[in-house]
Amino acid sequence: MANVVRAALVQATWTGDTESMVAKHEEHAREAARQGARIIGFQEVFNAPYFCQVQDPEHYSWAEPVPDGPTTRRMQELARETGMVIVVPVFEVEQSGFYYNTAAVIDSDGTFLGKYRKHHIPQVKGFWEKYYFKPGNIGWPVFETAVGKVGVYICYDRHFPEGWRQLGLNGAQLVYNPSATSRGLSAYLWQLEQPAAAVANEYFVAAINRVGQEPYGDNDFYGTSYFVDPRGQVVGEIASDKSEELLVRDLDFDLIDEVRQQWAFYRDRRPDAYEGLVQP
Repeated sequence: MANVVRAALVQATWTGDTESMVAKHEEHAREAARQGARIIGFQEVFNAPYFCQVQDPEHYSWAEPVPDGPTTRRMQELARETGMVIVVPVFEVEQSGFYYNTAAVIDSDGTFLGKYRKHHIPQVKGFWEKYYFKPGNIGWPVFETAVGKVGVYICYDRHFPEGWRQLGLNGAQLVYNPSATSRGLSAYLWQLEQPAAAVANEYFVAAINRVGQEPYGDNDFYGTSYFVDPRGQVVGEIASDKSEELLVRDLDFDLIDEVRQQWAFYRDRRPDAYEGLVQP
């Protein structure tokens, strides 16, 4: 019998406050569960606006602990209610002065499985993230969930192939890539990079982008979220570039073994020859 996982993602517009933003995502999750989804992921820092368009200390107020903060706890309750695995990207404070761009991973019974912290932190116009976030320091974990082995790679990370590969080596079958990226050159890269990563590493990728314009800047987040399979083929339709949308797609995990046997990229790797790649 085919090993099919029904997976979901949400690309959302900013509502104006955290409470209504979280509530809206809860309703999307409940709808995904009604459609039979077993896992869902949200966009980068899903419960806040993309405040990194400016550098202002007031925005540290969006940060909360993970897993002991209110949003992670609320998502644990939602996971228990819906029976879904949930990938929850938030602004994390570990202790005073230690802030990270983080995603919590919660199993279908509400268990907090762990978190991923974004490794690569941009600092360019409209994306002043180094002002807020320290680089991730807990590696590239892959979580054993009720639906399989799930990893996370956040937004700007997607430009760096090393992390994609490490997630594959760690056993990922599905990688969620929550993002906040605006129109311009990145729209071209958006259609290119995640399918290429899915092919190179032979797993599924869920590419999630915010949608619409928000306070604090003129970034126009263009949505177009999608799932892509290990052959680099988009699963179903790509989401709108202007409107909020919930995507629910069937992912055939048996395709992973099929592609790895056919293309054999992991067999033909040459780690013995790659030493120079990690030299400063």
